[in-house]
Amino acid sequence: MHGDADIAAIGALVADRGRARILLALGDGRALPATVLADEAGVAASTASAHLSRLVKGGLLTVERQGRHRYFRLAGPEVGELIESLARISPPAPVRSLKQGSKAHAVRFARTCYDHLAGMLGTKLMDALLERNVLTGGDGVFDPGCGGADRLAAPGFDVDYRLTPAGVRDLEAFGIDFDSLAPRRPVVRYCVDWSEQRHHLAGSLGAAIAERMIELGWVRRAERSRALHVSDSGYVGLREQFGIELSPR
Repeated sequence: MHGDADIAAIGALVADRGRARILLALGDGRALPATVLADEAGVAASTASAHLSRLVKGGLLTVERQGRHRYFRLAGPEVGELIESLARISPPAPVRSLKQGSKAHAVRFARTCYDHLAGMLGTKLMDALLERNVLTGGDGVFDPGCGGADRLAAPGFDVDYRLTPAGVRDLEAFGIDFDSLAPRRPVVRYCVDWSEQRHHLAGSLGAAIAERMIELGWVRRAERSRALHVSDSGYVGLREQFGIELSPR
């Protein structure tokens, strides 16, 4: 027989700044080696090893061995959701250098939230899908005071976004193969974007759109951040395919 959820155990894991930076570095769903994560956390390799061991034991990370190296990743999308939820209620970290400021701006402009698009790019995509009747059922606005229709208690479930028949046709033309979407994962979900305070598209459809944009070369992953860089062809493609106007940074 089990008692109530022990949220203090998870709180203790993320309370350390080094472990928090490791989790943020892995927030885009990638698997990274311990050496990279030590650098991201700003700690020695031995300290990073101890942090990673605790995060794996606590169920927030998984580890995969490839040859002599071990690669760490988030244990699942629910851990990515935890990071986004914490980010929504957390104060901004102080920026003490131009490099830190550029990195913070890039993360807010375009990034991945586990495996789907977030930041300004993600919320503008959600708005475009609603404006073009690809999705219906909400307006993309996060409004916790709207009479229970957008509750913090159940993000991703309470606003009933639905894919329209016209939306299926449009996205198939874009290159989305609906037959290949993960069968056990909801097709349409959403997250409350922590930096924009609006909804962005999650679920297997959100992941497939992000993968397609990477495949087309519209966006590419930053080497040392969960930020995404939009290419010149990406700005054009986003405008022509979805009517999304983004100004190059």
